[in-house]
Amino acid sequence: MKIAVNTRFLLKDKLEGIGRFTLEITQRMVQKHPEDTFYFIFDRPYHPDFIFGSNVIPLVVPPPARHPILWKIWCDWSVKRQLDKIKPDVYFSPDGYLPLKTTIPCVPVIHDLAFEHYPNDVPKKVLKFYRGHFPKYAKIAAHIITVSEYTKRDIVEQYDIPINKITVAYNAVNKIFTPSNETEQNNTKQKYTQGKPYFLFVGAIHPRKNIVNLLKSFDEFKKQYHTDHKLVIVGRKAWDYKDALQTYEQMDYKGEVIFTGHLQIEELRLLYGAAAALLYVSYFEGFGIPIIEALSCGCPVITSNVSSMPEVVGKAGLLVDPLDVQNIVRMMQKVALQTGKKEELLEHAPQQLSLFNWDTSAEKIYQTLKKYAKA
Repeated sequence: MKIAVNTRFLLKDKLEGIGRFTLEITQRMVQKHPEDTFYFIFDRPYHPDFIFGSNVIPLVVPPPARHPILWKIWCDWSVKRQLDKIKPDVYFSPDGYLPLKTTIPCVPVIHDLAFEHYPNDVPKKVLKFYRGHFPKYAKIAAHIITVSEYTKRDIVEQYDIPINKITVAYNAVNKIFTPSNETEQNNTKQKYTQGKPYFLFVGAIHPRKNIVNLLKSFDEFKKQYHTDHKLVIVGRKAWDYKDALQTYEQMDYKGEVIFTGHLQIEELRLLYGAAAALLYVSYFEGFGIPIIEALSCGCPVITSNVSSMPEVVGKAGLLVDPLDVQNIVRMMQKVALQTGKKEELLEHAPQQLSLFNWDTSAEKIYQTLKKYAKA
């Protein structure tokens, strides 16, 4: 097969959710199927680390697409023109974006429809693009991949797509995410929190991540229980973070909050491994990769009881109402201060983690591409 792939999120040292998904899936497909040719379509100069085999042909197709107008130009003109030249059997788009008028069979990955549920959390121009284009992408796709059963149902309901047109291929974790030893845990605490225990958040600082209630909950936990715990927040400032920063400035315990910015995967593994718990109380997720990264590192999880998060954490975490600060505080107390609670939760982690495997997801996606490729 000749498989064209949208690889614009393969960015060296800047991989986030879609970028990690793209890397894990494409690397496996390239290496397992040397008989096929993969055309990787980048929107800017690429790093050689992302050329996973001699059967990859990288193409740099401008313009760099980081704005709604440029997204449209890139997809509908630049990518379409490349597809017309390449004449691949199928086009795989891990970020869901498609050229609307191509005759090549297209398989997008639609990770979530958060913008349909929380439109105010997206810039207006971005929202206009999403709402104008994603229903069309879903309609013209030969088949759709998504990352949770929740999002599969959501696509069916929002866009009236037949359920048999959608396949779930779960996210998984990088093999680097393993428990830390005692020395690593102590060194990590010394580095970030002067040896004190800490709660951890991992993700972009964005309204949907519910950072406001996260900060309020930590402040309230400190007031009620007077522990040494700190809060470590790992992630870049994404969009509309002014409410989060305002909340932070109003905290009684803001001096106990550490912002690290974006970190590399090796450092992230150490932070998971030494944390008292991951606090991941978004009010909407299509999946929530930090949940399973934390569980893989032996870190208990407190997460929300909405959207995909109960599906992802299973019995290996504590569920909270993300809008109820006191509910979050009670779960923080349980996992951090109740003897044996951490161990009780983590007993369920191996069985839950067995659901999420990159090899399984990559092969499922490859077989889907093969099924819907041009005859």
